[in-house]
Amino acid sequence: MIIVADTGPVNYLVLSGYISLLHELYGGLIIPSAVHKELLHTRAPAVVRNWADRMPAWAEVRSAPSDSSLADLGPGEREAITLAMNLHADFLLIDESLGRAVAVQNGLTIKGTLGVIEDAADHRLVNLVEAIQRVRDTGIYLSDELVRTVLDRCPSKR
Repeated sequence: MIIVADTGPVNYLVLSGYISLLHELYGGLIIPSAVHKELLHTRAPAVVRNWADRMPAWAEVRSAPSDSSLADLGPGEREAITLAMNLHADFLLIDESLGRAVAVQNGLTIKGTLGVIEDAADHRLVNLVEAIQRVRDTGIYLSDELVRTVLDRCPSKR
């Protein structure tokens, strides 16, 4: 599988201790250089910077051309969308709502941090309720409605 990620989901999966799920579920991860730079930024949590500095073999950084038609987005989102399109990714891992909308408009399949947790619960790698709470504890905003929708979709994974 070809999975490209924006900064947010990688950040939240590292902070929650679930980053290895990307390898277990999908085999690997590709991040554009702008995302890598954001993960290494001094304002990023130390655990995230450490992960980005010593990425596992199943994660790689690739250069992505800049697309001026995506000017309303940040550099990480622009490169993630462009790279996902160029690589014909199976999906783009992105949480930010404007970036998600632009990705879908450009024909990409998207998944967010919570989607990874849901996939992991489907494969019995995590307890869904506990995993959602761990992810929420990182500071990610997950609306109660979204969480209810996921829990309703997966009643046997609770």
